[in-house]
Formats: sequence, C-alpha cells, structure tokens
Amino acid sequence: MSTDSAASIQAPLLLLEKTPILVETMLRDLPGDVLQWKPAADRWSISEVLAHLVHAELVFCGRVRRFVAEESPALEVFEQPDPAGPKAYSRGAAGEHLAEFAGARRAAVALLRSLPGFAGARTAQHSAIGHITLSQMMNEWASHDLGHLRQIAELYRARVFYPHAGPFQKYSNPKP
Repeated sequence: MSTDSAASIQAPLLLLEKTPILVETMLRDLPGDVLQWKPAADRWSISEVLAHLVHAELVFCGRVRRFVAEESPALEVFEQPDPAGPKAYSRGAAGEHLAEFAGARRAAVALLRSLPGFAGARTAQHSAIGHITLSQMMNEWASHDLGHLRQIAELYRARVFYPHAGPFQKYSNPKP
C-alpha cells in the first residue's frame, strides 16, 4: 500500500480516537434537561445524538470487520431505528449512551490500530454508492463524527447560552 493510503487511514483514526474525549469534555456536568432538550419534534436531543453514535459505531465496526475478513463484501445502506420502536434513540439516558459510545469507540480504535498497513485499500460494494475502500469509509466515519460534534455543540449553544445573550443574539444564529 502506498504512503498516501496509509496516511488516509491515519488522519481519520486520530480523529476517531479523540471524539469520545471531546464529547465527554463538552458534556461534563450538563444537567439532564439540556441533554434531553429538542429544538423541534423532528430534531434530535443531545441524548439522541449520543444514542445514534452508539448505533453507528456498531455498524462501522461491523463493516470494518467485513472489509478485512471478506473479499469485497456487499454493504447495505445504514438504517436508522424506528423512532417508536424498542431501539429508538429516545430511549435511555444520555450518560448511559455516552459511556456505551466511549467503550465501543475504545474497542473500535484498538481494532483499527491492529489492522495491517494495506487494509485501507480493501474494497466493498455499497448498495447505494457502489465500490468503496476501507480508507474512504474511515474518512466518512471521521466526517460523521465531526458533523455530530457540531450538532451537539449547536444544541448546547442554543439551549444554554443563546437565550441569555441579550443583544448579542444578533451576532449568533445557532442551528441545532
């Protein structure tokens, strides 16, 4: 595998390793009402984002294992659980979701660090987007983390700080 391919695995891996630390630091000591607050009925709370991260972690890790164990495995589109079903993101407490995510991510990072250098070039067939490499999926995984870090920060910002900013609100427009 080329150095470019190895580097394309290293950058997402470094971010994936940091995400739980960033989330834990940001959410430390926040009251439950902030963690459960939803800006609208069709939007997620911080707790629901954390539950989604747990679910996504299991999907991404399962895919990594398949990339390594199978020749060009067929991967299906990621499916969100039924919002009214038993695995709905609205079930459970934010602290539980965060602890589960942090533990699952530590295991994922250990798995990723154990991969041989050529693993990023491994391929799969995704049902919606076609031919992909493990490196591409890892970069999407890191991008997914950053998107949800931003979402969590915007929810926090909109609920805790924006309402109390007075005339400074005109300089800020949170989009949770």
